[in-house]
Amino acid sequence: MTQALIFDFDGLLVDTETAVLASWRETFAEFGLELPMDVWHTVIGTHTTAQVMFDLLEDHAGPLDRLAYRAKSRARVRAMLETEGTRPGVGRYLDDAAALGLRLGVASSSSAEWVEGHLARLGLRERFDTVVTGDRFPAKPRPDLYLAALAALRADAADAVAFEDSPNGVTAAKAAELRCVAVPNPITETLGFGHADLVLPSFTDKSLDDVLLALKE
Repeated sequence: MTQALIFDFDGLLVDTETAVLASWRETFAEFGLELPMDVWHTVIGTHTTAQVMFDLLEDHAGPLDRLAYRAKSRARVRAMLETEGTRPGVGRYLDDAAALGLRLGVASSSSAEWVEGHLARLGLRERFDTVVTGDRFPAKPRPDLYLAALAALRADAADAVAFEDSPNGVTAAKAAELRCVAVPNPITETLGFGHADLVLPSFTDKSLDDVLLALKE
């Protein structure tokens, strides 16, 4: 019987990834460059995005003041996300999970400041029993974040379900022996999710009850 649900954050609960990608595209454009999407797809769900992007930029533009560009990028992203809400259907899933008495967690490769800040902005922090982040544990695709979330929720992997939007996230969840539902966002929808137990076009495609039933079949 399912006792807990663990959600990724970026791109899954909130579409932060569109803003982050837009910011990096702007930075590349300053140097007359186009951000290579094949590389971008490899870093989604990890915590190596900035390092990989700066390495690419410096291959073409030479040494950069990474701290200054990082601060500029973060400010741009925060401005774009000031009014961004949850993805369609997320609120209903959280309501249904509460009605079922399920324990809820977040497992994100991003920092606690980023994740907790957005959850607080959206009035969602109290909905989750635990928030586990990449500044405390090794990031995805390693399973550490999910293992830590399971421990905090006092749940066995067999009794929990993960929700992810990226192949790296699905890999992490499966490595922790969780059942995993992929809900791709506009940036990840063209990627391969064959290793997920179930793939949904959006949270509005199936109710939580229907998802849990499908995972039993």
